[in-house]
Amino acid sequence: MKTLAIIGYSGSGKTTLLCALLPLLREAGLRVAAIKATHHDVRWDEPGKDSWRLQQAGGEPTLLVGPNRWYLSRAAAPGDWQAMLETLQPVPDLVLSEGNQDWPIPRLLVHRAAVGRELRWRTGEDVLAVASDIPLEIGVPCLDLNDPRAIARFLLHWYGE
Repeated sequence: MKTLAIIGYSGSGKTTLLCALLPLLREAGLRVAAIKATHHDVRWDEPGKDSWRLQQAGGEPTLLVGPNRWYLSRAAAPGDWQAMLETLQPVPDLVLSEGNQDWPIPRLLVHRAAVGRELRWRTGEDVLAVASDIPLEIGVPCLDLNDPRAIARFLLHWYGE
C-alpha cells in the first residue's frame, strides 16, 4: 500500500483535485482509500445518542451501522498514523490523504495563485510534485492543477515504481 498526502492552503483546490483523481485512479484498476484530515475535533455522532453513549462507556472501537453505510470510531493517539492505516480493510492499493502534512509520507503540493500565499514547502519534505494553476520552476515536476488526467497519469507512474 502506498500513501500520498495532498497538501496545500485552504482554498487551493485539494478536495476538488482529490474528487477528480479518485474515479480516474479507480478506472485504472486501483483500490483507492481517501482520508480527510482536519484540525477540528471530529464528531461522528451527537452527544446523548446511543452510539455516543456506547463510546463514552468504553466501547473501543465503536461502530455506527446503518442500512447502507457504517462508521468506525476509535480514539486516536497523536502521530499514530500507521496504526490508523492498518485498520483499512480490504487493504487499498493507494491511500490519498488530504492534509496530514505531519505524516512522514510523500506529498503532492497543491498551489493556486489566487489564494495569494507562497508555495507551502518545508525543507526535507518528500515532495513528488506540485500541482499548480501557474507554471513554477521548483526542482520537482510542476503539474497542471486543471488537468486531473495528467496528474492521475503521473500518480499511476509513481505507483508503479
